[in-house]
Amino acid sequence: MKKFYLIANKGKQNTRRALKRIEEYLTLKGASCLVSESEEMEEGRRAGNGFKYTDPAGIPGDTDCVITLGGDGTLIQAARDLAGLNIPMLGINLGTLGYLTQGSDGEIPELLDALLEDRYVLERRLMLEGRMEGRDGTRFRDVALNELVVTRKDSMKVTKLSISVNGRFFSSYTANGVILSTPTGSTAYNLSAGGPISAPNCRIMILTPICSHTLNLRSIVLCGDDTVRIEIVDGEDGEQAAVFDGDTAVDMSRGDVIEISRSAVETTLVKLNDISFMDNLRRKMAGI
Repeated sequence: MKKFYLIANKGKQNTRRALKRIEEYLTLKGASCLVSESEEMEEGRRAGNGFKYTDPAGIPGDTDCVITLGGDGTLIQAARDLAGLNIPMLGINLGTLGYLTQGSDGEIPELLDALLEDRYVLERRLMLEGRMEGRDGTRFRDVALNELVVTRKDSMKVTKLSISVNGRFFSSYTANGVILSTPTGSTAYNLSAGGPISAPNCRIMILTPICSHTLNLRSIVLCGDDTVRIEIVDGEDGEQAAVFDGDTAVDMSRGDVIEISRSAVETTLVKLNDISFMDNLRRKMAGI
């Protein structure tokens, strides 16, 4: 790899120092890099322009790798904005806990050397696509790397949802909502809600209820090629929302439907070390 594009979370401590170190190091090694000038944009930008934080039109077509500086959230935002470009992505962690990032700012020279010397493997991660159709004719479509959540805006209230899989009715949920998670997102909100952890290379989806009022409903592991249909059965207009990766949200009302399936695009992540998923999981869960 010789050509890089940098995306940084300006709200993280030491971001500017880390950016300068990377630019200077890559230049010294004869590589090239561009730094994204995009700042966080107003809510709803994605719906009108296809991106929210990073404009994909500003990334040169011959870019070998996108490097994100921040945490898992920064990498996920970039993956959604750049979905379909098929550019490998590497995350450098400037925060606390990072399942997706490959190292910290203190390891920048080692990380960059591995990229420059082609000492890495590429992992393709499944993404989800959600297509919402409102009873008033409104439509919304977006993708998620971690999860798509259908929930009540007021966390102290429950909602009633009708769930179908591949056109067949599965169950009605009375709960705070449901999570449709990818294997990548299994260690995020899905885990906090009591869902199972999946190895990231699996081709599955995980359906997990949030604070279900029905005792016999637990997480369900679905095939990656399944299509899940969620209908809002009860609640006042605009009281529910479909939330993509905890970032982009679209209001939903009684009678609205969202269909969720595997996206045609995937995210390609750069893996630099020989640490297995299980070893990494053990270290993260132990806080090492």
